[in-house]
Amino acid sequence: MSIARLLAGTAVATALVAVAATPVQAAVNDPLYDKQWGLRQLHAEQAWATSTGTGVVIAVVDTGVDLGHPDLKSKLVPGATFVDCGPTSCGNGDWRGPNGKPDADDEHGTHVAGIAAAATGNGVGVAGVAPDAKIMPIKVLEAGSGSFADIAAGIRYAADHGAKVVNLSLGALPGSQALTLTGLEADATEAIAYAQAKGVAVIAAAGNETAPLCDTPAWEPGALCVAATDRNEVKAWYSNLGAKADLKAVAAPGGAGLVNCDDDVWSSVPVGTGSAACGQGDYEAYAGTSMATPYVSGVAALLFAQGRSLDNVYSVLMSTARTPVAGLRGVYSPTYGWGLVDAQAAVAAPRT
Repeated sequence: MSIARLLAGTAVATALVAVAATPVQAAVNDPLYDKQWGLRQLHAEQAWATSTGTGVVIAVVDTGVDLGHPDLKSKLVPGATFVDCGPTSCGNGDWRGPNGKPDADDEHGTHVAGIAAAATGNGVGVAGVAPDAKIMPIKVLEAGSGSFADIAAGIRYAADHGAKVVNLSLGALPGSQALTLTGLEADATEAIAYAQAKGVAVIAAAGNETAPLCDTPAWEPGALCVAATDRNEVKAWYSNLGAKADLKAVAAPGGAGLVNCDDDVWSSVPVGTGSAACGQGDYEAYAGTSMATPYVSGVAALLFAQGRSLDNVYSVLMSTARTPVAGLRGVYSPTYGWGLVDAQAAVAAPRT
């Protein structure tokens, strides 16, 4: 369901869309870069002098990716599809899925992938948070929704095939935490634990229901929950709070929703699917915790490229995040978790 480019979930698990920086290190010639206020909010370009994510693979476990998109095709490693396939892949992660047909809301994964690691400085479209990281497209959602079993299969595939970061811009409705807490649903919980044991970061969306807790799978132990902010660094109206039992939560740019294109998050969409409202055929502006999540995944890739451990990556993402307005670091609040992720501060943090 789309409401002014804010996508919210209604099925078992669905795609969740909904301070001045210091001088930059180098010019970026991507045409839509000036509209990417989220990169500036996270001080991303300032971090690139230290790390660009080289050698790190980010698995986008989502609706699939347009494998031929001009801003993504050079960034892809082989992917997989787990939609009505069982535990074995029946595709390559393309957004069209096993039936070869595009479905409504399946543009989502391409948008998420572009935020994390679009080709940068190539004179095309947008810039990615981790310019030299790679994307592993994993399709577990069709028409924007899917099952815990398929999501779990996608997470395990990513962990077994070289991904260091798993991006989950998806989630179940509030209250579904009870299913995992009681053991009635264990697929996603066990898959996240499996990834964590392999040293893989799982970065997951808080949800778009203005609820007090992170949705599952962001709620699960081992996942880092991501809430959304607008361009003024205020918690986005739709975003769930960054609250979960283990307090592993941060915030990142997700867009305003219900305002205008440039107040939301610009990124790639399958070629030709951009809306007339925003005026870009291969790009679109969406809002949601889905958009906030790949910003954090991109910063995680910058950190892994420095040779850091999983524990250090999680610790640094949280300890260097800053509380909006107050500018404090290392202070937790239910609204922002540990605060807005700061790429520049993160890559400069000790690697212990």
